[in-house]
Amino acid sequence: MIEIQVVGTVRVLTLSSGRVNALDEELLDELTEAIRELQRAGGGALVVTGAGRVFCAGVELNRVLQGGASYTDRLIPALSNMFEAMFCYPGPTVAAVNGAAIAGGCVLACACDRRLVSPDAQIGASEVRVGVPFPPAALEVVRYACGDGAEEVLLGGRIYRGVEAVAVGLAHRVIAEDLVEAAVAEASDLGDISVDVYRHTKAQLRAPTLARIREAGGIDREVRQLWGAEHTRQRIADSVERLRRRD
Repeated sequence: MIEIQVVGTVRVLTLSSGRVNALDEELLDELTEAIRELQRAGGGALVVTGAGRVFCAGVELNRVLQGGASYTDRLIPALSNMFEAMFCYPGPTVAAVNGAAIAGGCVLACACDRRLVSPDAQIGASEVRVGVPFPPAALEVVRYACGDGAEEVLLGGRIYRGVEAVAVGLAHRVIAEDLVEAAVAEASDLGDISVDVYRHTKAQLRAPTLARIREAGGIDREVRQLWGAEHTRQRIADSVERLRRRD
């Protein structure tokens, strides 16, 4: 489900899972372990992208509907662990957003240091539109990435493209051609910075966000309860049906 290639001094991690690289419990665990293994191996420069025409379409909602509360009780911690692992990765990380990065896929991109998007890539934190709450780690990662644009992104649930995504902080640059190549070049450039200095500066910047994530135990429990509730499952089912009709 994950492919890792070496391009010069950069590792390129590609999600390759189904048609839209949707996040289920197994993929989340594999991705978290891959990030941690890369960190143990030195934490060098990393590019994250998606196979095919989609970066990551977020959580696999059909699995949520099938598994119910027992599944979401495992899914929410798996999501949080993955977001935190990417957010805390000590080396440079660049998301090459080659297509839709929706909900959890958007958060994954936001957990990276830099986000480059193709002109037609759709990116947005659409959780409120689906009818599910943000795990604290997800909300805090987007808040960190978007700064002043966070409230618009998180409460509005809109999908953005191109310069609009740049304006709200979801992207840094729009790349018309050779997106992964541009992401590798950016990661390589950041990788030329002193490893110790980059890691220390990154850790200082992220410390307040990590503190909020780790202090949000009560909110995290409430999020799990809401994800497992019957009325939430019905909202998810309605959202899945809307997507099916659109396709």
